Amino acid sequence: MHIAEGYLPPVHAAAWGVASAPFVVHGVRALTREVRANPESTLLLGASGAFTFVLSALKLPSVTGSCSHPTGTGLGAILFRPPIMAVLGTITLLFQALLLAHGGLTTLGANVFSMAVVGPWAGYGTYLLCRRSGAPLMVGVFLGAFVADLSTYCVTSVQLALAFPDPGSGVAGSLAKFGGIFALTQIPLAVSEGLLTVLVMRLLAQSSKGDLLRLGVLGRPEPKRHEGAAA
Repeated sequence: MHIAEGYLPPVHAAAWGVASAPFVVHGVRALTREVRANPESTLLLGASGAFTFVLSALKLPSVTGSCSHPTGTGLGAILFRPPIMAVLGTITLLFQALLLAHGGLTTLGANVFSMAVVGPWAGYGTYLLCRRSGAPLMVGVFLGAFVADLSTYCVTSVQLALAFPDPGSGVAGSLAKFGGIFALTQIPLAVSEGLLTVLVMRLLAQSSKGDLLRLGVLGRPEPKRHEGAAA
């Protein structure tokens, strides 16, 4: 993730940009609807974006031309769904490219596709599957954050393998090499991110229970009973 500026061939960079664009446009519409319908969501939206920005700025050197770090997208995907996370992730990656030299503008589309599109959808799908199968909330949160992180690096491995196939074994061989190197650092990071996301969700359940009820994370709020109804 955070493929460096100019590292991808121009055709690949453009193709990933085109692939990411519809998700970001759809996300902008979803974000606009959310803010208009629930203005009180802005604080939690900002916190989700900040969580992603801080975690994904923790940079550990990995494969040449890229790096390993948490992504922080699982939390926002669980709270606000993947389309909105596509926007928050894109904003995060854009600011990091401009201010921190993490990633780049030419590789923005590829980085958005891996971290802001595939990661949130994979993480949210895992979370939803856990919840519908009856798993406890925090188990779903942990696995959702874990999968969102790890799937991001699986896609990055594919992107790098397609751009730089191995001379002997082709794309498959290159994918095995990139994926193997990423796994050394990313699996422990994904576990750590899952645990941290659980901790943050527990804090939100205490401090922002009403918001989590409204968003459906803690279930739907109970209907208010009239006074004397229990008598």
